[in-house]
Amino acid sequence: MRTLLADTSPLTESLEFRRMWIGQLLSILGSQLTVTAVSLQVYALTHSSFNVGLLGLVALLPFVFAGLYGGAIVDAHDRRTVALLSSWLLWGTSALIALQAWLQLGNVLLVYVLVGLQALGTGINMPARSAIIPRLIRPDKLAAANALNMITFGLGGAAGPLLAGALVATVGYGWTYTIDVASFTVAMWALFRLPPLPPEGTVRRAGLRSVAEGFGFLGTRPNIRMTFLIDMCAMVFAMPRAVLPAVAVLSLGGGAATAGALLAGIAGGTFLGGLFSGPVARLRWQGRGVQWAVVSWGASILAFGIVVLAAGRTSPDGGTWWILPAILCMVAAGAADSTSAALRSTILQAATPDSMRGRLQGVFTVVVGGGPRLGDVFSGGTASWLGEGWSIVVGALVCIALVWVLHVAQPRFARYDAENPTP
Repeated sequence: MRTLLADTSPLTESLEFRRMWIGQLLSILGSQLTVTAVSLQVYALTHSSFNVGLLGLVALLPFVFAGLYGGAIVDAHDRRTVALLSSWLLWGTSALIALQAWLQLGNVLLVYVLVGLQALGTGINMPARSAIIPRLIRPDKLAAANALNMITFGLGGAAGPLLAGALVATVGYGWTYTIDVASFTVAMWALFRLPPLPPEGTVRRAGLRSVAEGFGFLGTRPNIRMTFLIDMCAMVFAMPRAVLPAVAVLSLGGGAATAGALLAGIAGGTFLGGLFSGPVARLRWQGRGVQWAVVSWGASILAFGIVVLAAGRTSPDGGTWWILPAILCMVAAGAADSTSAALRSTILQAATPDSMRGRLQGVFTVVVGGGPRLGDVFSGGTASWLGEGWSIVVGALVCIALVWVLHVAQPRFARYDAENPTP
């Protein structure tokens, strides 16, 4: 059993990494409180799901810009300094979001502006934090460290929205946002305690030319490029997030709580994948591991689609007893995604020279953040044509097929050796 559990040695060997891990756990939990509470507040102010949906668009554009340009900033300056400054921006916007709630301003436009600023800070902060990790621990512990990070993402993603709903209902928006501010203060303290971390190797001035160099490097490094392409297969074609509300009501006979449980199932699976990541941390053929993890994601989503189709045929109102199998499918998908994310992050960090890590982490941030949003477009569009169940099934089959196509086009990725990382 102990061989299955996560390798916690990065937490014991590196005090700096342990501080960052604890700070990240609290900040993810806090940020999920704010993301959920903001959606609830905008709906309470406007009574419009469309206005709630605009939050995603408001956040996406600055997030993409900051992810790409922020990566160039990370490669040009001390990583600790960049992480701290972007954290100050995040802390400040969180404090202003809390302040507008305490003052009961009721201004939706102000909320949109603050959410956009928060996305800007996140787009810079995430590449900086990711580029710091390889400087804090031994190379052979990178996979273990990234698997431990999946625990924080899964726990925060599952507990944050549930806790936010309870807090908003009991103590209100002001206190809910204030808890996020307090949690982020701990994360900033962990960054403040880091030593200076200037970039190694040739340093390029931040700018569009530096961003272009990052894409040029990516274009000539097939193994790193594959980590992005294979993730897009999963997130664009087999991410059914946009159809979950309709699935919950029309097929499973539930409602908003059922849709929330399905999303929480993915986050719960991510947590379990990180908790039982012992074999992942020891895996040598990491490219092959990524391929099988993404196929497992596709297979789990395929099973979910079959459950949805079966539930829809049970009765005109759907079959509520199919809810548990549907949630279990999402848990399995989350566990597979946890494995894929940990291994892809490890390959990117190990095979990329330090002077390029910020820019490549910036692209990684954009792919991770933008892929599911493109997936919303795909699943929503195909659902209007095929129906929700068949949309999920077709998307999952496309995902699995594209993994095979990428394997045929780039077979050396399956032979990527963690003991001899080559980009």
